[in-house]
Amino acid sequence: MKQFSRYFDHTLLKPAATREEISRLCSEAVKYDFFSVCVNGCHVRLAKELLAGCAPRVCCVVGFPLGATDMDTKIFETVTACENGADEIDMVINVGALKDKSYEYVEDEISAVVAAADEYNADVKVILETCLLDDEEICRACELAVSAGAEFVKTSTGFGGGGATVHDIELMRKTVGNLARVKASGGIRDLETCLKMIEAGADRIGASASVAIMEEYEKSQQ
Repeated sequence: MKQFSRYFDHTLLKPAATREEISRLCSEAVKYDFFSVCVNGCHVRLAKELLAGCAPRVCCVVGFPLGATDMDTKIFETVTACENGADEIDMVINVGALKDKSYEYVEDEISAVVAAADEYNADVKVILETCLLDDEEICRACELAVSAGAEFVKTSTGFGGGGATVHDIELMRKTVGNLARVKASGGIRDLETCLKMIEAGADRIGASASVAIMEEYEKSQQ
């Protein structure tokens, strides 16, 4: 297992997040050596400034949390985030389009975001919002994300009424194989749940409770 702290995208996406809270998020990411901080677009520039010269990357959500903005808007958000310093983009798919079986549109949208992010060497994680999908739809979304060139598939926004499950992670891992990585996000608040996600195949964990999980992990190693 890789260094445990490096699984985490330390996350703060609540709408009322303040500059002070973003500053604390970044300080915690440095202290615990998390892989990244994950923030809304308005906080990317601040997070990048606070993390200058430090290991944690800056991740920004796009089309968040509904995924229901149009393709051009998601491209614009991606470019703006990358110009402000984002190293990774977590984009929400158009869930309705997927459920309508408008697969060409879903893949084209992901491809467009990937192309925009590639101009800045930024990785793209595709948020499926698995709580709104059945197994067949989850598998198809994963296939479309891989075909479109995304680096990751991700379970959830954490705002859609449900979060990551072991079943979803196992299904996503089986579907993408080694063609993409898997991020578990939503409802991961303790060490036991986190370890189950990693065992099921998660390469990255998105959590706002990262510090509490790390403290629990460190105690378990004593």
